[in-house]
Amino acid sequence: MVSTTATSARVDVAVVGGSFAGMSAALQLARACRSVTIIDQGRPRNRTAERAHGCLGWDGCAPDALLATARRQVEAYEGVHWLSDEAIAAEAMTGGGFRVRCDSGAQVMARRLILAHGVVDQLPDLPGLAQRWGKTVLHCPYCHGYEICGGPLGLLVGPDEDAVAHAKALSQWGSITVFHRNDRDASALDALAEQLKKAGARLQRSALVGVTGEACAELADGRSVALRALFLHPTTTLSAPMAQQLGCETEAAGCISTDSAKQTTVEGVFACGDAARFAGNIALAIGEGALAGVAAHRSLLGLLD
Repeated sequence: MVSTTATSARVDVAVVGGSFAGMSAALQLARACRSVTIIDQGRPRNRTAERAHGCLGWDGCAPDALLATARRQVEAYEGVHWLSDEAIAAEAMTGGGFRVRCDSGAQVMARRLILAHGVVDQLPDLPGLAQRWGKTVLHCPYCHGYEICGGPLGLLVGPDEDAVAHAKALSQWGSITVFHRNDRDASALDALAEQLKKAGARLQRSALVGVTGEACAELADGRSVALRALFLHPTTTLSAPMAQQLGCETEAAGCISTDSAKQTTVEGVFACGDAARFAGNIALAIGEGALAGVAAHRSLLGLLD
């Protein structure tokens, strides 16, 4: 159906997040003849990527085109309403169900709630990273590695990261040079250089201070290192506060804890996609969304174990 602008709505299920996981969950519920409102602010995590890879049937598609096709398919169901808004708060209602409040003032009351709002990636504060994020500054070799396979690759690591394990995992795709931000002392760098050498990678002793060109690492000593891509692990946090507001438990990494049915520790609240697994993988998000949608429907019927 067309996007709704109603200030108040009552539905069977509210889905916070209209990307791959959220729409997959909504699709299962729509096909079970349930009413669903999808609340989406229009900022998918992979919006800077030109192509999506590793998802069977859609390998190489433009992510925005894939999302647009999915939305048309989901909105074709009579029971689906799309609310282009930002969900900012959620609470359990007296007598059962949940109320979701949006930035515009709109409210959605639902018997069940699915959190599929995803996460926010915070990059290190270095010149050139943000402009190249999703293009030549990357986080997932399974999503992007094949296209740059065989060339010189960089890996930026933080002081608490297992640089050797990350370098070994990335080495399938090219020759690995590890960079740092001047956040390890000389003795730690000595030890790391030796460990990386045994693993077939090398360490740049001079700190990384920026990225220029396609993916050229600029060093504190004035040198430049040409790369095909620079990989890093951004700081990842939930993009919305609803899990905390509702009292849902989270994992040590920060994602929302769920059981095998994607139900959180709060009965009637489900979570899927990147919010429940910091994976950043479209295929996993679609699969987990389908699990959450089916589980929410069974919950409405009193059939969820």
